[in-house]
Parts: sequence; structure tokens; C-alpha cells
Amino acid sequence: MLEQFLLGLGVVMQPEVLVYAFAGVFIGQVIGVLPGIGAITAISLLLPVTFHLDATTSIIMLAGIYYGSQYGGSIASILLNLPGTPSSVVTCLEGYPLARSGRAGMALFTAALSSFLGGMIGVAIVVLAAIPMTTIALKFGAPEYTMLVVLGLMAASMVGTGSHLRALAMVLVGVALGLVGADATTGYYRYVAMPELADGISLVSLAMGLFGVSEVIRNAAARAQSKVQPQIRMRDIFPSRSEARTLPGPILRGAGIGSFFGALPGTGAAIASFMAYAVEKRFSRVPKRFGTGHLPGLAAPESSNNAAAQTGFIPTLTLGVPGDAVMALMIGALILNGIIPGPRLMVDQPTLFWGVIASFFVGNIILLLINIPLIRLWVLMLRVPYQKLYPVIVIMICVGVYSHRTSVIDVVLTLVFGILGYLMKNYRFEPAPVLLGFVLGPLLEDNFRRAMLIYRGDFTIFVTRPICTVLFTCTVLLIAFSIYSSISQRRRMAAAATDGPASTP
Repeated sequence: MLEQFLLGLGVVMQPEVLVYAFAGVFIGQVIGVLPGIGAITAISLLLPVTFHLDATTSIIMLAGIYYGSQYGGSIASILLNLPGTPSSVVTCLEGYPLARSGRAGMALFTAALSSFLGGMIGVAIVVLAAIPMTTIALKFGAPEYTMLVVLGLMAASMVGTGSHLRALAMVLVGVALGLVGADATTGYYRYVAMPELADGISLVSLAMGLFGVSEVIRNAAARAQSKVQPQIRMRDIFPSRSEARTLPGPILRGAGIGSFFGALPGTGAAIASFMAYAVEKRFSRVPKRFGTGHLPGLAAPESSNNAAAQTGFIPTLTLGVPGDAVMALMIGALILNGIIPGPRLMVDQPTLFWGVIASFFVGNIILLLINIPLIRLWVLMLRVPYQKLYPVIVIMICVGVYSHRTSVIDVVLTLVFGILGYLMKNYRFEPAPVLLGFVLGPLLEDNFRRAMLIYRGDFTIFVTRPICTVLFTCTVLLIAFSIYSSISQRRRMAAAATDGPASTP
């Protein structure tokens, strides 16, 4: 494996290939910063360019756009509460409070470092464990995916900072929104009030509305002023020693979760980042600090989504199975170059396979070198008064949403979701679980239906198959732990309330 990796590294270090690798990651980062555009739009637009390049250089450039957008997505999330990509939605929960408290530089540095380390861990896993992880992924059928999604939905109820019951209600709202559109099995329209909703509600519209527009409305209603003058000295971007000690664990856990979910077709970086945040909140000794600008809560999802972006190429290259729409475009680019991805790709096209893998290693280093010097420039954005930023932010959101599906209805829905998100925050309902429910709801429905058709309505398959049993046990333990935590918290609050009056003279 090491010899093959060095072979790929030699391919990437050729001057022409290195230029395209740099162009890919740089374009990806810029696209990630722009809210609502996303890697899939950039790759679609640049796909014709690959006709004039060889297959290896083409995939290296397109892959750079994909994982480069994961880096860039965190910048707008931290500075403006605008998730540049779906996987950077969780970054808003901790990154934006850090920016509002004058620690934007530290948040950007932590995000860049976590992304780099998570990406490197993902590369190492791809090099060492591509074949074993492919074997595990092949064992996942419809029942296993169903139980995995159920576990994800339960974990989503722990993403917020408030009541688990309210978070679970928001998950169900997201699942309900995910039902809008044509039924994937029967083709019948569900809750389609207008023809433009036949394809369902756009994920970009929902994310931009709940997080971007709602924040603009909230700041405008509060007449917020840019009172924080952020520090832009380089020494101010580094965490203190005590804060730095809290980061290795979240980064490693996030990278592990991201690597696992990235290798599973149909999951991806967005689900991995939500799961990493939920797990980190459970591991933390101070869960109450989550949502207020807690560095471990920022490091875990950033590490996770970049690890998932690397391992997402495992099923794409070794099985020919795309994990998401971006990976489907990658397969399309390979086919256009006369290469069929699958189990023999590693043998028949070793230069391409290992060249792409080695480009992840080089690309992550390039992104780190680009990001750290630019932190001071990004932080200067916070010196612009909010009143002047509002129109720019709204225009960026509208352009990004419209360019996704060229639909005016999506822009209108974004404004509606913005008002809804503003009301939710006022009444202490978390918007993040809505988004995860929206993503996981269709996956749950499709895999549950498929499992019922294959096994003729036998519900026992969800607890008798080995992997299903493990996932079911994890779900039950998660629910039991949540109930225990809630009861313990109420008892502590009751005890504090009882002791308070007694100790008062």
C-alpha cells in the first residue's frame, strides 16, 4: 500500500498536475464561502473543462473542489452564521457565538486545523483500510441502513442546547418537510401545493432560511451594532494551552465518525458532522457550554466532515457506487474519460487510483497553507457594520438559492423559512435538528420500504441481523442515557431549589 501511495504521490507532484490540484482546492474553498452555491454546482460547471485533460488530472481537480468546499463552508458559518455547505451547518452552532464574542480568529484557526487533521486521518484510512471498509459497506442492506438512520435521528435530538423533547419535535418537523414532493416508490405527489414543489423542498432553501435569513431578521430586530472590534494579531488566533488540550479527543472522535459515515453510500459529510457533534456533546464533561462557543464542539464536526469527504471516495472508486450527488458527478467524469469505476480500478488504473488518493494528502496541506494566512483577512469582515452587511448577505443568499435549481419559489421559501427560524429561536426551538430530520427522513422511508418489500413485512429483521442488532442496541442505550440524564438534571435542579430557601438567613 505504501509503495502504491508513493507512486500516486509522484503523479501529483508533477508540475502540471500540481497546478490543477491547487486550482481545484482554491476554487472549492471560494465556492464553499459563498452560501448556497455548493461543490455540486462548481463541479457541474467545470465538468466540460475536464474534456481537455487526462482522467487523472480531471478527477484530482474535481476532488479538490469537493473537499476544498468543506474548508470554505466553515468560514461563512463562523463569521456570518451562513452555512456555505450542508455539512457546515453544525459549525454555526459554536463558530458563530465565538465570532460574536470577538474570537473569530481562534474559531477559524481551530476549524482549519481540525479540517486538516480530519482530512489527513481520512487519507490514512483510505490508504490502509479501503478494501476492509468496502467489505463492511457491502454488508449494509436496507435493514442496516434503516437502523442506522433511526440511530441518527435519535442522536439528532441531542444536537441542540435545549430540551431533548423539543429537539425531537424539530426532528419530526424536518422529517415531515422531507416528505414533500413525488413519492420515490409510487410517483404520487405528496403535499405538493404547486408544480415547483414536485421535486421536493430544496435543502439549500431550508438551510439558508433557518440559519441565514433568520439571523439577519434577529439582528435587524435587535438593532445589533458591530461593537466587537476583532483582534487581528497572529498570536490571537491560537488557543491557549488549556483550550488546546481539549481538542485532540474531539478531532480524533470526529475523524473516526466521519471516516465511517463517508465510506457508507448514501450518507455523506452532512450526516457525519451532525453525528460527531451529538457524540461529542455526550462525551463532554460540560455539555451546557455547547451552543455558547465551545471549541471542542467546533473541532469535532469540522474534523468529521473532512474525513467523510476523503473516505467518500472509497465506494465511488472501488465499487462504482456514488455516495451522493457529487460522487455521481465524479463517476460521470470517469466514464466520460473512458474509465469504468469498480473493483478492478485499483488494478487496471493504479496511476489514477493512487494519484487521486495522494492528491488528498497534498491538497489538504495546500488548504492549510492557504487558510492560516488568510484568517486575518476573513476576520476583517467583522469590522463592517451589520447594517451594511444585511443587503449583501440577503443578495448572496438569494443568488445562491436561485442558482441551485433556478427557481423563484425556492427564494420565496427561503424567506418563509427565515421567518420560521426567527420564531423558532425566539421560542427556544433549535433549527439544527430540523435540517437533519429533513436529510434523514427520505433515507429512512426509502430503506424501510425496501426492507419490507424484500423481507415481506417481517419486522424482526431489524433486531435479528447482526449489524441491525448492534445499531438497535446503540439506539436503546442512547435513549436510556438521555432519559437518565434528564431525570438526573431535574433532580439536581429540584435539590438546588429546595436547598436555596433553607440556606437563606
